[in-house]
Amino acid sequence: MTDATTLTFDLPDGSTRDVVVHTLLNAGYAGRNQEEVAAHIAELAELGVPAPTTTPALYPVSPYLAQQTSSVAVQHGRTSGEAEWALIVTGDTRDDVLLTVACDHTDRELEVHGVAWSKNASPDVLGSAAWTLTEVADHLDRITLRAWADDVLIQDASLADLLTPDHWLDALAERDLFRAGTVLLSGTVQMAPGVEQFASSWRVELHDPVLDRRVSCSYTVERMPSPIG
Repeated sequence: MTDATTLTFDLPDGSTRDVVVHTLLNAGYAGRNQEEVAAHIAELAELGVPAPTTTPALYPVSPYLAQQTSSVAVQHGRTSGEAEWALIVTGDTRDDVLLTVACDHTDRELEVHGVAWSKNASPDVLGSAAWTLTEVADHLDRITLRAWADDVLIQDASLADLLTPDHWLDALAERDLFRAGTVLLSGTVQMAPGVEQFASSWRVELHDPVLDRRVSCSYTVERMPSPIG
């Protein structure tokens, strides 16, 4: 049986929702402008990161790596987060889907050997609060996604830069993965040039300017002791 974890989300109406995660997926190369995505893939190839066989990509991640935590343990200094949104399926219909903020912490040393491997080396950190997708569906593109590394703004975009939740919900349905306990992260947005991404702390925020509210997650990055042997 696949390992699972339980996440708890606070909803705007004051209720909470517990979700046992059975399937965790990370989207990649998921920009809405796929020409820009292709240019980004070419840049990554120069750094040794293998190109995907198709875009957008979708990487399975061990379910226990979906975490609501304030600390992420890493093995070395070349890891970093990525600002993302996350869909949490809690039932059988799209009315049962939650939207929250997430940070996909990634091992950049391992990434050059395989993106899927790097996604399984560190947790996906999710916010403790969520919105129902239906209540923000009519203004999703106005919601902003921002990330700070060591309190320096490193990512700042809107959800209009990424493929839509509906795109990914259709993809889940096609693969028979639209079921309670599935969590999908959106893929990330462009990082600011020249900003240090190998930071000791990360904070990511979704801001809904229409309903004037925010959801966020934050954590520190802790180095493990050096291995013996």
